[in-house]
Amino acid sequence: GASYAAITVTVNVSATAAASVTNAVTVSGGGEANAANDTATDVTAITALYPVTNSIWAASAVPAEAWHSDQAVTLGMKFRSSSGGLIVGMRFYKGAGNNGTHIGLLYNSTGTLLAQATFSGETASGWQQVSFSTPVSIAANTTYVVAYFSTTGYAKDVGYFTLAGVDNAPLHALKSGVDGLNGVYMYGAAAAFPSSSYGDTNYWADVLFVAQ
Repeated sequence: GASYAAITVTVNVSATAAASVTNAVTVSGGGEANAANDTATDVTAITALYPVTNSIWAASAVPAEAWHSDQAVTLGMKFRSSSGGLIVGMRFYKGAGNNGTHIGLLYNSTGTLLAQATFSGETASGWQQVSFSTPVSIAANTTYVVAYFSTTGYAKDVGYFTLAGVDNAPLHALKSGVDGLNGVYMYGAAAAFPSSSYGDTNYWADVLFVAQ
């Protein structure tokens, strides 16, 4: 016969959440005599903030080497878009065994950090993605670097960007030589702008882009 102040529960919604979820709440104790009304459920619709995003690679794309064990390192890819828009987040391919902390990063071509976010709720392997708290506006036909920090290793394809880039209009992963070498990295205990390159390697970093 009594009431209680509202309880607010804040949640982080997974980027791969279903279109709807059912929330449930149960109360107990306090000399409860009627257990028939102690549980309630509520269906909640999940609506994407940005319903249409573009990436370089399809969800079915898989690296030749899904996990190469290594020390802490930041790994990235140079890319451009032929139209302006928003980078709302990033993703990377995770091989089984690539555990530990992962941080998504976006830089301009000179190393200024534009956005970062720490991954949570990762699966054991496959594509992982994270949203930036504030989308980043990018200019058309301008080079940016999408990257991720990993403490235990990475996926790789050596020589991937040597002969060609990857085009999935309006996005373009650059062939090495278009704007310096592609497939960039930087070793270190903390995330850092990846400015070194070896063998035009693809480390399977990708963007979540919304055209405008």
